[in-house]
Amino acid sequence: MSFTINIYYTGKDGSAKKFAEEMVSTGVVDRVRAEEGNEKYEYFFPMDDPETVLLIDRWKSQEALDEHHKSPMMKEIAELRDKYHLHMKVEQFVEKK
Repeated sequence: MSFTINIYYTGKDGSAKKFAEEMVSTGVVDRVRAEEGNEKYEYFFPMDDPETVLLIDRWKSQEALDEHHKSPMMKEIAELRDKYHLHMKVEQFVEKK
């Protein structure tokens, strides 16, 4: 069973894209991808909404996702989200195999 979380980060004046770029340039994205149980961690840019970035985040199990949420990276991500004054909308999907 996999868990997929779609997180829509929305800001103003290109802040969501700057957030995603900083997540990549500081290595946070690579560290998340290296975590046990991570299957996907990718950003996408909606064509019809230049102020939003979509993160597709997939984990092998709820336990792996829970461990990620307990990691020190979550503080870094929250600080960057605050730095860029972003709002979030979250959707979660469970894929049964």
